[in-house]
Amino acid sequence: MPRIDAQRTLEQVNAASLPLAGNDTDLDPLLRKAAGRSVILLGEASHGTHDFYSMRADITRRLIEEQGLDGIVIEGDWPDVYRINRFIRDEDGDTSARAALGDFERFPLWMWRNTVIEPFIDWLRDWNRAHAPEEQVGIYGMDLYSMYRSADAVIAYLEQVDPAAAQRARERYACLDQHGDPQRYGYQAAMGLSESCQKAAIEQLLEMLQAHNQLLQRNGLRGEDELFYAERNARVVHHAEAYYRGMFFAGVNTWNLRDRHMVDTLLDLRHHLTQQRDRRARIAVWAHNSHLGDARATDAALHEEVNVGQLVREKLGDDALLLGFTTYKGHVTAATDWDRPAEHRWVRPALDGSIEALFHRAERKRFYLDMASLPPETLGHPLLERAIGVIYRPETERQSHYFRTRLQHQFDAVIHLDETTALEPLDMTEGWQEREPPETWPYGI
Repeated sequence: MPRIDAQRTLEQVNAASLPLAGNDTDLDPLLRKAAGRSVILLGEASHGTHDFYSMRADITRRLIEEQGLDGIVIEGDWPDVYRINRFIRDEDGDTSARAALGDFERFPLWMWRNTVIEPFIDWLRDWNRAHAPEEQVGIYGMDLYSMYRSADAVIAYLEQVDPAAAQRARERYACLDQHGDPQRYGYQAAMGLSESCQKAAIEQLLEMLQAHNQLLQRNGLRGEDELFYAERNARVVHHAEAYYRGMFFAGVNTWNLRDRHMVDTLLDLRHHLTQQRDRRARIAVWAHNSHLGDARATDAALHEEVNVGQLVREKLGDDALLLGFTTYKGHVTAATDWDRPAEHRWVRPALDGSIEALFHRAERKRFYLDMASLPPETLGHPLLERAIGVIYRPETERQSHYFRTRLQHQFDAVIHLDETTALEPLDMTEGWQEREPPETWPYGI
């Protein structure tokens, strides 16, 4: 395997990178690269970094204002995010952005209940109020963890438009009710301890799809969105049932199930919005780098894993733009384990041999790098890349948070922010308020 010439690579990065100095025009090159593309994937190196969320919000605002972006899709559950969508369109009883975030009740709350998302939602509502329906923007979720909430949403929709169909849905989804917890259901169904609900979930989805035209006629023009919302919830139940059951089968890759569901949601939404607007809809996607960078360029390919970035590139080609974010050190909001409280954690300086350590040595500490502006294969050889999700374990950092990547093939462009700050939760915990100091504190060595 060819070894990277670090010094020459650094010189090429310095020559190609553009500064992010806080000027209004800093993002212009990225906006020009995004122009005309129908899907813009905006990543993040962690789920708890303020700077990533804030810059994605800035990019998305400009895409809306200058390029007519139609929708935002985030790494959240479909029914939780749709409540926000109703709020920004003045279609719900919520009186504030914070109230509209009320369906985010499970760990990790800070991913979407934070001080960047709240004002961004207010901005979206103000934008929509000032513009005609065809210029308004929506926000949607693409994850599949909401099996029970989505089943309830299907029944609630059908009760409004077809009570008999609602009763049939209630009877089918009753198969899930005896468990009360999706992982418990998955285990018992996979082990043969209880009935599998796969058949019921598929039957319910098929019935709704076959009755699409009749259901649409019963609910008027606004019913297009509500029917689409209900049908997607039925798909969530179908895919989530397979996901949770698959967790307990050795031969099932649940990562692939989840990311394929995300892409299915994204492309269905793109088609739905395109039909409504009678022009090709454009969507921005907010999710982790591990979902939005092309998996074929990373260690994931060794495990036959696919992801959103790869699948979107395969389906849309140059009609998609993949943007990643990196950071060298700073602070992050993360937990020490699943379901533990949010903490204000110190992020160690990146490991030698990583893309972050290479970028740390660059002339600029905050920069935008278009991969097309580099000579071929400048960053086409494997380097480590850090990924922090909702859990950060610095004591096992190399094993827990690093993978190899060929960055020039993983993303179309990257934003590097050398030192970053922690995302501030709306739901403050004692552990977050006490910021963890660097490991060398108080000596600074």
